Amino acid sequence: MTPTPSATTDRNRRYVLAGIVAVLGIVTGAILLEVLGTILLALTVAYVLMPVQAWLVRRGLTEWTAAASATLVGFVSAVVVFSPIFVTLYVRIDQVIAIVEGLPREIPVAAFGMTYVIEVVEVQQLAVTVLRDIGFAFATQLPVIAIKFALFVILLFALLLKGDEAGRAAIAPVPRAYRDVVYALAKRARETLYAIYVLQLATSVATLFIGYGLFWALGYEMPFTLALIAAILQFVPIIGPSLLVVPIALYHVAAGELLAAVLVGVLGISLVAWLPDVAVRPRLARRSAGLPGSLYFVGFTGGLFTLGAIGIVVGPLIVAVFVEAVELLADEVNTESSFSDIVESTADEPPERDPVEGEVTAFEESGSSAADD
Repeated sequence: MTPTPSATTDRNRRYVLAGIVAVLGIVTGAILLEVLGTILLALTVAYVLMPVQAWLVRRGLTEWTAAASATLVGFVSAVVVFSPIFVTLYVRIDQVIAIVEGLPREIPVAAFGMTYVIEVVEVQQLAVTVLRDIGFAFATQLPVIAIKFALFVILLFALLLKGDEAGRAAIAPVPRAYRDVVYALAKRARETLYAIYVLQLATSVATLFIGYGLFWALGYEMPFTLALIAAILQFVPIIGPSLLVVPIALYHVAAGELLAAVLVGVLGISLVAWLPDVAVRPRLARRSAGLPGSLYFVGFTGGLFTLGAIGIVVGPLIVAVFVEAVELLADEVNTESSFSDIVESTADEPPERDPVEGEVTAFEESGSSAADD
């Protein structure tokens, strides 16, 4: 059926409006570059909390009240996540520096009957300098952080209240034949964000409580700070809190405290690094994207180094959406055939014959038969 001129005009009008929105979005992003990370964080958190807002609406709350309640959930979650970091970097930074300065400046290592002394004073001084710079920068940026946090809450509420309208406006220019692709990408994005926020956050909270109990029982100074570092490292895929446990164990080995090294190594790896993944992750993983750990690690590191802290979320999200797009393309092109089936079918096909080569061969054969006659 040939589309009518009015239908074509309406479709072209939607495409033009979509282009205008895209251009203005790029310009707006350039202007708001300093708060772009806050905006992206609010977008991703709102995307995860939209089912919560919809659930509250189904329970009888108004749209405004449900959006406010879901925003409160996001606000409390943000406070729970960032307040321990605030306490460590602003209130207890001097204690952290004192612990680093109290570490031995030389570490003797015995091997093959000989003792080697490793000088770590320069590393120690560098660590103290970095900690002081972080504490000073954090203190001077407190007003900016407060403004960004207020912006995050306002944006979160606005997105939750008008999320449906924004979603319809975003999908309107997409032809109906391709909206299933948009739905598949949106579903993968939501699953990935759920895995990053809900699953990783729950695992980190469990790591914080377990780590605090372990480090307190082993007699470490500032057990809460060590447990907080382990909880933050839980967001690092594959290696996680072992980045903290292994150096502590190696330090005890270098200091000749083998029993302490075995205790913190075995208990730290099994209870802090391994147990939260086993106890918490399987219970919440049914709604996650199931992104392989290697790809998650690539997205995490690439996003972190390229975009900074917000890249921890954006990096794995982009990788997951890209993987979904590749899978959609593979399903579209190869239908139900697997990669091995395609390779086998290609190997079984006879090689294509060059038409020019075939004509020359036929001519040579006819010439040869004529000569024989």
